Amino acid sequence: MGNWIGLGIGTKNSDGDWIEMFFAEENISAEDLDSSDAAFEKVSVSDDKAPTSLPEAYLKLHLLSYRLVKPNKTNLDGIFGILQNVVWTSEGPFSIADFKKAQLEARKENQHILVHSVDKFPRMTDYVTLSDVRIADANRVRLGAYLGSGTTIMHEGFVNFNAGSLGEAMIEGRISQGVVIGDKTDIGGGASTMGTLSGGNDVRISLGKNCLLGANSGLGIPLGDRCTVEAGLYLTASSKVEVIDDKGEISETVKASELASKSDLLFIRNSLTGSIQCRSNKKVIELNEELHSND
Repeated sequence: MGNWIGLGIGTKNSDGDWIEMFFAEENISAEDLDSSDAAFEKVSVSDDKAPTSLPEAYLKLHLLSYRLVKPNKTNLDGIFGILQNVVWTSEGPFSIADFKKAQLEARKENQHILVHSVDKFPRMTDYVTLSDVRIADANRVRLGAYLGSGTTIMHEGFVNFNAGSLGEAMIEGRISQGVVIGDKTDIGGGASTMGTLSGGNDVRISLGKNCLLGANSGLGIPLGDRCTVEAGLYLTASSKVEVIDDKGEISETVKASELASKSDLLFIRNSLTGSIQCRSNKKVIELNEELHSND
């Protein structure tokens, strides 16, 4: 756990309240920072303390996206109550009330303001861009996402704040809040991970290295390294799983939660009986180097 200082520059609404703030990477440090430029706001945060203001919340989100702090390693309690809905537009951010006025004035001049979204979180790429990461659709990655070097996010991939990849990864599905995946792991098209905001409760869902979530599959338990979940199979903590031994026979039936965090597992659905089965995973997935190159 550490302490951080940032020099931010941001936007206030017509009432004088902050609605967003930007921190350049060179203006964030674990040491003290100072500036004579009145445009900058000096902000301090600690990893072990929850943010108490909007500038503090934005600094913590920047720390994640700059890869200075890993997901779940900084206290973000109460962040939804601090952040407000902002109209993110081609003309910059507005509070909802201020946008209605700006929209009317623009229309009087026969001009149009493009609205990207109305949300508490902005797009990560409007604040943080990484030279070693590829993002096909910037709208699907929130500020506060942690993207490891070599990560590729395809058009249908989504990464929430306080979540992401710790190394090279291919993301064509959803990485929910709090979820972390390891190096050379592939989240297939339409696949979903259950976050702490969407039913995962206090359990932190994670995937280790060299794992694969098949297309349209889902995961509700943490898994270790070299695990595969078959396409279309949603594995929740309460799912009953038949464990298959080396002889191809059922050795026991357990809840999926009893297999949490273990490595070298293959989860499939028996096409004859419909039961979920777990076998030893004898094939390690490899990312396509040519498609995965971000140079």
